[in-house]
Amino acid sequence: MTNTILNFQTATGHEVLAAAGKKYLRPGGRIATDKLFEWANFQPGETVLELGSSFGYSAIALAKSYHVKVVGVEKNPDSVACARANIRAAGLENEVEIIEGNIFNLEAIAGKFDYVLAEAILTMQSPLGKAKLLAEIHHRLKPGGKFLSHELSASNKEEQIHDDLARVIRVNSTPLSETNWISAFSAARLQVEKCQTDSMKLLNLRRMFQDEGIFNATKFLWNILTQRDIRKRVLEIRQVFHKYQDELGYIILCAVAQ
Repeated sequence: MTNTILNFQTATGHEVLAAAGKKYLRPGGRIATDKLFEWANFQPGETVLELGSSFGYSAIALAKSYHVKVVGVEKNPDSVACARANIRAAGLENEVEIIEGNIFNLEAIAGKFDYVLAEAILTMQSPLGKAKLLAEIHHRLKPGGKFLSHELSASNKEEQIHDDLARVIRVNSTPLSETNWISAFSAARLQVEKCQTDSMKLLNLRRMFQDEGIFNATKFLWNILTQRDIRKRVLEIRQVFHKYQDELGYIILCAVAQ
């Protein structure tokens, strides 16, 4: 994953899954992201600001598929280095740029964008953090620009889900109901035009093979089977997903800056 030795006891859930070989870390899987991009209706030459770019996979896919210009923000220096290497290997240095920075300091990025994309980012923030980040996102969008969001949703038991998720993921994970997500967006002058919810897909076996492909999915499962520390953490996360299978899911939203 990186040159840093990961402590599997204290690492965040997404770090553990990435270390195990999972490349697609979205609660609704690739199908949900594809639907979000369909709503976006990208046009060649438009600009996208991606928050939390990780290894650059989604930024590269965006540039290749839709011929947009992508600026990604990522705070982990090892992930930034990996993303830049992936971008060079794809020959997309003129289309994709990864900036090492904090998503709560977006004013450091010059210009405004046609789109801001954030997947599995807002859920990990406190209510105050959500509000601050949504205000920053609004400020980075051109008038009429679109915010594309893919997050965890909780149709019920928000507090219980928060407590259990925070325990196993090691992040202050706070999914909201559809109504509360829309209210949070509206407070930041982001008018939700389209949204969709469905069940959690992150560790769904069938969806995993669809998202990762046979080789990567098999490698991920092998690492879980053969590495005890990874297996322990992944099973803890999966147990919480199963416990709240009727309440916990994903939500995608497309909102327009007012």
